[in-house]
Amino acid sequence: MHLRLRVPRIVLLTLYDRMPRKEVKFSRNNVFERDEHTCQYCRRRFDRKELNIDHVVPRHRGGATTWENVVCSCLPCNRSKGNRTPEEARMPLLRHPRRPRWRPFVEVQFRHSYENAWRHFLDSSRWRVEMGEV
Repeated sequence: MHLRLRVPRIVLLTLYDRMPRKEVKFSRNNVFERDEHTCQYCRRRFDRKELNIDHVVPRHRGGATTWENVVCSCLPCNRSKGNRTPEEARMPLLRHPRRPRWRPFVEVQFRHSYENAWRHFLDSSRWRVEMGEV
C-alpha cells in the first residue's frame, strides 16, 4: 500500500515561548570576538596572534579570570599597564568588560526570490483576520 502525503514547503510558528538560555563559553578566542579584536587601551584592531588577554584588576590583587575582569589588549599596552589598574596606569578602557549574551546568528533575509507558495505566509496583509471561537 502506498500513501501520498502533502508536505508544506514552509512551517509557520504561531506560538513562541522563549529561546533557551545559553552561556557563551569563556575562552581566549571568545574574548577576542567580544572585543572585536580591538585593544581596549589603544583602540587599534589587531590580528589574533598580536593580541593578549589583560586582567583589568590584576590577579595578584585578587582579580578573577572572568568575563567582567578581562579585556583584549595588544602586547605593548599590556606591558605598559603592567600590574596596575587602568586608572593607575592612566589607560582608560574603550569599553568596560561584561559577559556577552548568547544570541542565535539566524537572520532570514527574503530578497525577491521567495516562491509564490510562500506569499501567503510572508504577506502581513493576509494575517489581518479575526479569530473565531473553536
